[in-house]
Amino acid sequence: MKILKLSLVFAALATSFASLADTVAITNTTVYTGTEQGVLTGASVVIEDGKIVSINPAELNVDSTVDGQGRILTAGFISSMNQLGLVEVDAVSASRDMGAKKGGITFEPSIAFNPNSAVIPFTRKGGITHSLVAPRGSEGIWAGQIFVADLSGEYDSVVASNVATLAYFGSERRGSRASSLVSLEEELQAHLDKAEKAKKSDKKEESDKKEPSKEEKILSSLLDGSKPLIADVERATDILHLLKLKEKFGLNLVLSGAKDAVRVKEQIAEAGVPVIMESLSNLPGSFDSLNASLENAAILEQAGVKLILTQPDTHISYNLRTDAGVAIANGLSRDGALKAVTKNVAEVFGIPGGVVAEGQPANLVLWSGDPFEISSRVENIWIDGEQVTTESRQDKLRDRYTSKENKPRGYIK
Repeated sequence: MKILKLSLVFAALATSFASLADTVAITNTTVYTGTEQGVLTGASVVIEDGKIVSINPAELNVDSTVDGQGRILTAGFISSMNQLGLVEVDAVSASRDMGAKKGGITFEPSIAFNPNSAVIPFTRKGGITHSLVAPRGSEGIWAGQIFVADLSGEYDSVVASNVATLAYFGSERRGSRASSLVSLEEELQAHLDKAEKAKKSDKKEESDKKEPSKEEKILSSLLDGSKPLIADVERATDILHLLKLKEKFGLNLVLSGAKDAVRVKEQIAEAGVPVIMESLSNLPGSFDSLNASLENAAILEQAGVKLILTQPDTHISYNLRTDAGVAIANGLSRDGALKAVTKNVAEVFGIPGGVVAEGQPANLVLWSGDPFEISSRVENIWIDGEQVTTESRQDKLRDRYTSKENKPRGYIK
């Protein structure tokens, strides 16, 4: 009996290892690589162990194939600055975990990420495989830490935490906008002075030195440029002040919102600062955003600014692709739009992938047509080489209420 049990265990393990080694080829596709290779037609992409192992190999020796039928294959889209997995119903406070009133710079929302959120499968319908998830709302300038999650729905979906720090700047209901900018400068300078003083001090033995606090570690990572500081800001004068602080402290600065960025686009481009923006913002929501326009993405691209497009409304973040399509209709290049939802996000925040290339994670989307056309849909989607479903709760509800089989009258009339 024991021998039988052991043989079953070994058989299961063998099957498991075999499945890990399975190779899949996506053939006959038009591949938008996002690299110098550009667009490849009639191409094949081979996946093994969660990675892209070859593109257009001389021979296909694989376990299975997916016929792309000439359709477009892209890297999985990466959404940004939403609260995916942190909020289920906006109107129900008990389902919101995206912010803490006194959270501050050390607030780590990834601990509360819910991979079983019903919003996640729905978001996959937009060709989104990963999301840059941001906290929201707190006292003071610091909102907290940003993390990256894949949309596989698995419990290990958080693939990277503490990838950036979010801070808010701009107009205030009480007080002056100057206070937040001054607060940032003073806090960074104080930490810098403390670090310099510690280096010069030789009074304490190495064993007596205190371990830096979490806040001190974060500030150090901002000052050495290893962690991006995402500044949520709108007005041009505030942007210019932040650019000065970037130069003074060597910050790895990223602007978010930035509806006034078109007024100082040359300075932003010269500083090499990326901008995260909504392409659909065409009306001012405040005196800080009077320059909101559908043409802003194109204007910034032409100025040489690295763009990241976002749809920050968590429940409609699947619309990211059609938002990018609107930006294309208003002057943004097609290549620029694709990079703004894939490659640029990966590069700015150190996320593997964002392109279709050998050695990169197999986060891929096969589209029925142009990804930026509203009539197109996702045919297949892979996250780390695993094909995942696009079926959402909405699909299940549709099927439930449109089927007339074995349903009471109240369901169908």
